[in-house]
Amino acid sequence: MSFVYGNFSSLLAVGLGQLKSEQPEISVTGVRDKSVVISCKVSSQDFSNEYIHWYRHKPNQGIEHLAYVVTVPALKDLGGKKNKIEARKDVRTSTSTLNIRFLQKEDEATYYCAWWVYVHSWIKIFGGGTKLIVTLPDRSLDGDMSPKPTIFLPSIDEINLHEAGTHLCLLEKFFPDVIKVYWKEKNGNRVLESQQGNIIKTNDTYMKFSWLTVTKKSMDNELVCIVKHENNKRGIDQEILFPSIENNKRGIDQEILFPSINKEVTTHACVKKGSDSLQLQLTNTCACYTYLLLLLKSLVYFVIISFCVCRRTAVCGHGKSS
Repeated sequence: MSFVYGNFSSLLAVGLGQLKSEQPEISVTGVRDKSVVISCKVSSQDFSNEYIHWYRHKPNQGIEHLAYVVTVPALKDLGGKKNKIEARKDVRTSTSTLNIRFLQKEDEATYYCAWWVYVHSWIKIFGGGTKLIVTLPDRSLDGDMSPKPTIFLPSIDEINLHEAGTHLCLLEKFFPDVIKVYWKEKNGNRVLESQQGNIIKTNDTYMKFSWLTVTKKSMDNELVCIVKHENNKRGIDQEILFPSIENNKRGIDQEILFPSINKEVTTHACVKKGSDSLQLQLTNTCACYTYLLLLLKSLVYFVIISFCVCRRTAVCGHGKSS
């Protein structure tokens, strides 16, 4: 028997007539003692008879089988809680759902759906996984927790010097930390090879960089940075448009596009001609660290001087007493 996980299901789907498992949410956030629902859409010609399995995987642990559903809903006790989980199927939409009740911190994990298909041998096709995050009841998540984008376009200096340009997308103030970022050409289908920065925690939210470097001959193409996140408005992926270099020279604004919605949100691109935007960021970062270093240096001087003053006072006091 073989196992095929979500990242490989698209490769398998070509040879199996688009047989695959899709989990639309990369993460779900639930409040402790409440419940959440995780969904999985299965591309099968005989969904009503398929056995849909649900698993979970915690860091540094093996994958754990939770339940499976065929026709009637499957209930299971877990963690000392009766009917903690419930697996269902909706034949009309070819969707299976996993309802997790009485949420606790230990329920945090990545949850996978899976089903079997026979091609010369039995193969289990897994979905891409959905990460569950459990928050405390007193944590406020009412604000806008979607990623806030700022874009940096290639500078004229960078293009002239390297005959290439780096497009950088900064995403800030989002929660939770589960996020997927990838790049395409506008109106294109091919995912471009890009670089991903680490996710950084800032207070109670997170930030992330993603950047794409293109050659000079490709700079006439408009690019789109696509952001998938749980808290995107209306649950739709953000598509952040990077104008071509020619449009950039004319001062065209950056647009955040939401497909299937006749609405465009426009923000200004952070571009400065004649300077390298990446170098500007590094300069700001260096300035911050320099300030911290000077602050630490001042603190050390303060401790040394205080020690000397206290010691001198002690010596003088001892001399008087003798």
